[in-house]
Amino acid sequence: MNAATTDDVANGLEDLPSLPAVVMELLGSVDQEDVDISVLAKKVSYDQALTAKTLRLANSSLYGLQVKVTTIQQAITFLGFQTTRNLIIAVAVTGCFPSGRCPGFDDKAFWRHSIATAACARALARRMRFNQDYAFTAGLLHDIGRLVLVTRFPEPYQQVLAHRAEQDCTLLDAERAVLGIDHISAGVALAQHWNFSDTMRQAITNHHAPDTVGAGFLATIVHVANAIVHALDLANEKDELVPPVATVAWNALGLSEESYLHLFRETELQFEEMSTILMA
Repeated sequence: MNAATTDDVANGLEDLPSLPAVVMELLGSVDQEDVDISVLAKKVSYDQALTAKTLRLANSSLYGLQVKVTTIQQAITFLGFQTTRNLIIAVAVTGCFPSGRCPGFDDKAFWRHSIATAACARALARRMRFNQDYAFTAGLLHDIGRLVLVTRFPEPYQQVLAHRAEQDCTLLDAERAVLGIDHISAGVALAQHWNFSDTMRQAITNHHAPDTVGAGFLATIVHVANAIVHALDLANEKDELVPPVATVAWNALGLSEESYLHLFRETELQFEEMSTILMA
């Protein structure tokens, strides 16, 4: 195919699956303080499937609640609005895209990697005393551009995967060589279309280049979490490559070897429970 452009991606976004309107509101409200929580909780509760899976996550051992929550409003009361919002977003996004559009692209492996990165980013953020909810959502959505490309250009993306295997190169390099565009650009286009907050857009833009000026600490967390998850091979991807970690990012976290060993174990445990619920 001729080289795709950002405009090609943007022009086809209307054909992509749409998220429930209330989830779009939640995505756009990540940086906002003046949100009417009770109204949003009521809107979410109208979607029974969304509510049921969100409550399963809220009641999982990940959050250690001493009581069982049975409504979105209760989840907000015990977990806080930010955490509940991010659980709702996770449930909606993981169930949004169609699967099986591109032969050779493993949809389940994609989501396993994304969920594991979310779990790892959340665990890293806690150690860094950074916002865990931002880290969780950014980790989950960091590669969302891959789904955009797979959905928009299924046959050419099959060539991307073949090129990557033949050349033993990174996915980014393969995408640029075959499509003329990469999943970062596609992810940013979707982030704008879905009205992601500036915080999320920055993390998606810079998760492969956290040393970029103005990239933000969230991009550093996601960058390292992404590499850790690849190294742990939690997605069970064929011919998985561990991307290089930027020295600036690694040094910025400054964790000891013992801390990383604990982090690996925590990521593995949380990932298993989280993926069981989200991919059900």
